[in-house]
Amino acid sequence: MDISFVFDSDKFNYRVCAIIINDGSILAMHDERSPYYYLPGGRVHMGETAEDAVLREVREELGIDAEIARPLWLSQSFFNEDVDHLNYHELCLYFLMDVGGTGLLKMGDGFTLYEGKHTHVFEWLPFERLKNEYFYPLFLKEEIFRLPEHLTLITEKQ
Repeated sequence: MDISFVFDSDKFNYRVCAIIINDGSILAMHDERSPYYYLPGGRVHMGETAEDAVLREVREELGIDAEIARPLWLSQSFFNEDVDHLNYHELCLYFLMDVGGTGLLKMGDGFTLYEGKHTHVFEWLPFERLKNEYFYPLFLKEEIFRLPEHLTLITEKQ
């Protein structure tokens, strides 16, 4: 069971997101329901650690067994979601992922994967492009440039 609940027009979410970086770009995704880019990840299940949740979500969405390099951020957000129009209170843990040896980097740009009833389109968005894209989370548009190892973590391990 996801740690998420709705009360009237409000929704609480406990989420995890994967930060996957390669050569000055971040892996982002979108689907047929969402007019914006977002990060791979999802809700934490009751009784599941955040670490296990992010590894599960990456496996489900990308079909790879990645490793966690380290946690990066804990973010508390309040927003109105464009898809379901609910007012969200969301806690999200962001993890920097190591995808070396998974074959993900060989998939190129603009690849599509299917999960259940949804089609996920993945793109490598250059950091400089984030400020002009319809992209969530908003704080990442600036924080990505403060990550010291953002250019070398994955490319060194290939």
